[in-house]
Amino acid sequence: MIGDFTLPNNNLLSEIKSPDDIKNLSFDKLSELCAEIRNVLIETVSNNGGHLSSNLGVVELSVALHKVFNSPKDKIIWDVGHQVYTHKILTGRYDKFSTLRTEGGISGFSSPEESEHDIFYSGHSSTSVSSAFGVAMANRINGKKDYTVAVIGDGALTGGLAYEALNNAGRSKARLIVILNDNKMSISENVGGVARYLAVIRSKPEYFRLKAKTESTINKVPVIGKPLAKQIFDLKTRIKNRMYKSTFFEDMGFRYMGPIDGHNLEQLSEALDSAKLVNGPVLLHINTIKGKGYDFAEKSPSEFHGISKFNIENGETNIGSDNFSSVFGSTVCDLAEKDKRVCAVTAAMALGTGLKDFSEKYPDRFFDVGIAEEHAITFTAGLSKGGMKPVAALYSTFLQRSFDQLIHDCSLQNANMIIAVDRAGFVGEDGVTHQGLFDVPMLLAVPNIKIYSPFTFKRIKFDFESAVKQDGLFAIRYPRGNDAELPKGYQISENDFDLFNENGAALIVTYGRISAEAMFAVEKLKSENKMISLLVLNCIKPIPKEVFNIALTYRKIVFYEESEKAGSVGTAFAETLAVKGYNGKFEHIAVNDEFVQHASVPALLNKYGLDRESIYNKFSEKLNG
Repeated sequence: MIGDFTLPNNNLLSEIKSPDDIKNLSFDKLSELCAEIRNVLIETVSNNGGHLSSNLGVVELSVALHKVFNSPKDKIIWDVGHQVYTHKILTGRYDKFSTLRTEGGISGFSSPEESEHDIFYSGHSSTSVSSAFGVAMANRINGKKDYTVAVIGDGALTGGLAYEALNNAGRSKARLIVILNDNKMSISENVGGVARYLAVIRSKPEYFRLKAKTESTINKVPVIGKPLAKQIFDLKTRIKNRMYKSTFFEDMGFRYMGPIDGHNLEQLSEALDSAKLVNGPVLLHINTIKGKGYDFAEKSPSEFHGISKFNIENGETNIGSDNFSSVFGSTVCDLAEKDKRVCAVTAAMALGTGLKDFSEKYPDRFFDVGIAEEHAITFTAGLSKGGMKPVAALYSTFLQRSFDQLIHDCSLQNANMIIAVDRAGFVGEDGVTHQGLFDVPMLLAVPNIKIYSPFTFKRIKFDFESAVKQDGLFAIRYPRGNDAELPKGYQISENDFDLFNENGAALIVTYGRISAEAMFAVEKLKSENKMISLLVLNCIKPIPKEVFNIALTYRKIVFYEESEKAGSVGTAFAETLAVKGYNGKFEHIAVNDEFVQHASVPALLNKYGLDRESIYNKFSEKLNG
C-alpha cells in the first residue's frame, strides 16, 4: 500500500501503443488501466521529480478523452501542460516515460517536437481556450468536422486571458469543448441532491438527443411553434437558474454541463459524447481531487504539485531548507517587521517563491492575486502609489507576461516598488517553457529601473535591505538553488561591482551564478601562474562608469552570462565599449537565439560554456598558445 493506493502490475499498459488501443476496453478494464497509470506516475516522479498531484488528478479524464475523441485528428489542448503525463503515456510514450525530465528524455510539459498528439508547447497558464478556439475556427473555415478540446483548471481561471477567450468563443459556432477541471474552488455549486442528479442526467447523450428532437418538433408547429419553443426555453432556464447558482458560462454563450465526478469514467465518457452532439461551444465542468490515489499528495497537493525526488513510502524529499527562495522569504519577513510599509504580492506562488511564512505572519500585507501576473505587477504599482513599499515575487519565466505593465504602469509612473525575480537563469528539468533567460533583455529595456543580480545569500539580503531604503523601481533577480560556494579569499562586497586579480592578461566580466564558476576557473589558472582578471557585476543596470574605465585597459575581454544573448547585458556592454573607442578583442558567451531544452543545471552550464571547467579550458588553451 502507498497511502490508500495498492501498486498493480502494468499488464494493460504494456499493450497500449496508441489511443486506439483503449477505445474498445470495458470500463472495468479502463479502471484497471488508471490504477496502472497511477503506479507509473508515482514511481517515475519519485525518481525524476516533476508535477505529481496535478497529474494524479486527471488520470480518468485523460483516459476518457482518448476513449471518446480521435487524437490527433481531434485536438486536445492542455492548459499549462504540466498535467499531460497520462496523455503522454497513452499516446505512444509509455516506453520512454522513465526518461521524463531527464536530458534527452521526454519533456515534463506538452511538446510538439515529441508527438503529433501535443498541439502546443504550454508552460504558462490560461492560454488553452484562446489557442483551442483558434484551432476550432480554422477547422470551421476549412470545413473540417474535427473537435477541439481545451482542458483548463479552476486555478487558470484566475488569469484574465481565459476570460478574454471565453468571451470571444462563446459568441461563435465553433466546435469547441472546454473542460473545466475543478479541483479546489467551487465555481457553480449546486443546491441539493436533485440538482446533482439533474447535472448527471443533463450530461447523458440521451438527454441531448431527446432535447434536439423535441425542439425540432415544436419548431415545426405552424404559427405557434417558435414562440412556444422560446417560452419553454425561458421557463426551463428560470427553473435551472434556481438550482444552479452560476450561469456565468451560459451567459457567455457556452452550453454548460455539470458538474460531474471527474473520476467516474462512465460519467465522463457519456458527458464527452454528449458534448460532441452540441452544435456550438460547450463547457463541461468536472470535479477532481488533486493528488488522487496517493495519500501524501491528496493531503498536501501544493507540496506535491512540483516536487523533487521523494521517498514513496513516506513522501519525504531530501531537499534542504535553505535556498534562494527561502532566504528571500525570511528577508522580506524581517523587513516587514521593521517597516510597516513593506508588503508582498505573488501570483499563486506563495510556496514556490518563499512567501508562505510572510502570508502567515503578515496576512494583512500579503496578496496572492492568483495566476494573473499582469495584474500582480500593476496592483503592486498601485500599492506603491498608496504609500506602501511592495515587493512582487514572480518566477522569471512568468514575469515575461508583464512586459507592458512593467513599462506603462511601473516605470512610467515612477513606482516605488521591488520586483523579486525568482528562478533567474537556467532552471533545469522544467525545460524550454520555464528557463529564466528572457528577464534580463526584457528588464534592460525598461527605463528608470535598477537591477541587481545576487548569487550569494549574504548579497540577496543586502540588496533587498538596500532597495527598501531607497525610492524607485528595483528588480532583484536570483537563481534557483542553494548558496554559491566561493573559493577561499573571494568575497562579494556591498558595492555595485567587484574586481579580482587586477592586471591579468585578460578580463572576464560576468554576473549572477556564473560569477562563482568564473572565480573557481580564475583561481585554478592562478595556481598555474596564469593571471586572469575577473570583474563581477553585482548591479547590471545601471553599470557604473568605473567599470568601463577598468575594462578599457584590457586587450581581451570575455563576457559570460546566463541569458539570451540578444538584448543582454553583454550586448549593451559591448556597445558601450565600442562607443568609448575600445579596439581590443571582445567575446560574448551566452545563449544565442534559441530555446533551451530540459536538462540539469550543471549539464546546461557545461553545454553553453558557462561552467568553471569550460571557462578554465578556454583561457588555459589561449594562454598556452
